[in-house]
Amino acid sequence: MTADAGLSFELTAEQRSLRALAHDFAEQEIRPRAAEYDENQTHPTEVIERAHALGLMNLHVPRACAGPGLGLLEGALIGEELYWGCAGIGTALTCNGLGAGPLIAAGTAEQQRQWLSPLLERPILCAFGLTEPDAGSDVARLKATAVRKGDEYVLNGSKTFITGAGHAEWTVVFAKTDPDGGHRGISAFVVPMQSHGVTIERHLEKMGQRATETSAFSLNEVVVPAANRLGREGDGFKISMQTIDGTRPGTASGAVGVARAAFEHACDYSKQRVTFDQPIAMHQGVNFLIADMATKIEAARLLTHQAAWMLDHGWGRKATLYSSMAKRFAADTAMEVTTDAVQIFGGYGYMKEYPVEKLMRDAKLFQIYEGTSQIQRLVIAREVLLPRE
Repeated sequence: MTADAGLSFELTAEQRSLRALAHDFAEQEIRPRAAEYDENQTHPTEVIERAHALGLMNLHVPRACAGPGLGLLEGALIGEELYWGCAGIGTALTCNGLGAGPLIAAGTAEQQRQWLSPLLERPILCAFGLTEPDAGSDVARLKATAVRKGDEYVLNGSKTFITGAGHAEWTVVFAKTDPDGGHRGISAFVVPMQSHGVTIERHLEKMGQRATETSAFSLNEVVVPAANRLGREGDGFKISMQTIDGTRPGTASGAVGVARAAFEHACDYSKQRVTFDQPIAMHQGVNFLIADMATKIEAARLLTHQAAWMLDHGWGRKATLYSSMAKRFAADTAMEVTTDAVQIFGGYGYMKEYPVEKLMRDAKLFQIYEGTSQIQRLVIAREVLLPRE
């Protein structure tokens, strides 16, 4: 089938090469460290440095900033492989996509050069500061404030569950410039994490994805130039939604990678483990599980690639439905597949010395961050029942 003939599932030579590069890196650099880093909750500094040197980070930084300017589909291909290696390390390697997203979506050329170009020069991290102790999915409940004083803003408030904040050089912080404006009163600011008044309050200990650092931090009379504001006052909610629409396919691809890893371990074990004089893979109770795992993983991957492709081809907010579908389905698939993998391993699957125990813990987070599976269902229902014109 030629490119002009319409629908095609064939990857380009460049896409296949990027996927192979990411897979080799995951196999050689990530998997050998995954269990140790998970156990000790180790920030993967060395892995980040090596991934940065290979060009496996900051994939979507625009070419105008000397970045690779890759599409979300390429990001999904790479992300699946990195998360196949380890979800925690994979998150540490891809979190700049979320942190840089608001600048890619709404930054001026000068802001992009100032904040995005250094990401390419050094293996530094950035973060996305939206969630607060009382405001997660309900963004309008944000309590952080930003008050303008001349050519500066003074920020106060608290953020929590912020991926990479403790190692980030800067964070895009969302705060209320109009406390009574609901979601229309939110603005976005680039805040250097070494600014006076920024305090990392604690590093959070997680159930899974423990090789990526997640923190709570506070802002106490933090002064930033007005030039650090992205877009206009009140654009923050729109910027955050644009960013998350674009990152959900990446999150979905990570879920697919974790599910695929669990599936492969389950297949290998089911062919080796013998009960009643035959491998358990020959028992219908097991091979039906394997069949369902394979089907759901393939469906999740295709939905993820469709959402990424649509965003790459300019569908914008019209792709919201598919972005949420991909994230919801892939996240739930990862949880189902890893749970079934533990079941196939039986008692051994429940032991930390076997890999599927970690994969099951890692999978759970996909159903929670960047919008819970329940929130995705709300978005999907809204888009289906009240479609945009």
